[in-house]
Amino acid sequence: MQLSGLELDLLRILQKDARISSESLGKMLQVSSEEVENTLEKLEKENILVRYSSIVDWSKVEGHEGVTAMIDVKVTPKRGVGFDEVAQRIYRYKEVKSVYLMSGAYDLSVTVEGRSMNEVAKFVSEKLSTLDSVISTTTHFQLKKYKHDGTIFGDAQEDKRIVVSP
Repeated sequence: MQLSGLELDLLRILQKDARISSESLGKMLQVSSEEVENTLEKLEKENILVRYSSIVDWSKVEGHEGVTAMIDVKVTPKRGVGFDEVAQRIYRYKEVKSVYLMSGAYDLSVTVEGRSMNEVAKFVSEKLSTLDSVISTTTHFQLKKYKHDGTIFGDAQEDKRIVVSP
């Protein structure tokens, strides 16, 4: 679907901060808030604007740290459906947060969240590895999150470099 300049600008702004009001968006884009709301409704209806979400730094919330693992999965694609069928089976598990078809040594990249490393390991050994099409998996546990979806985590240090301009 070809999008207008207004639609593209609106999506770029919302991708950075989805909490901006229609009035503020209208001022930023030099259109009425009604036009912003109509455009948002259209983008939602077309499933281009899929969801509004927040980024939470769970490492700062006591008792909610959890574990995130990125799992490389090698699969045998099925005739007629390729990788889609096994990807759908994988993303239906509640532990799975994302699934991507990848180029390279592995076919799918799966992101899983759990309360502990043991819980993630149990998911991999009892659910993921037992699927018919799965040949092998490699699990990588995230140790620390520095940046996610363009947002820097932790206590950002102020840049103390001297600005030099011509």
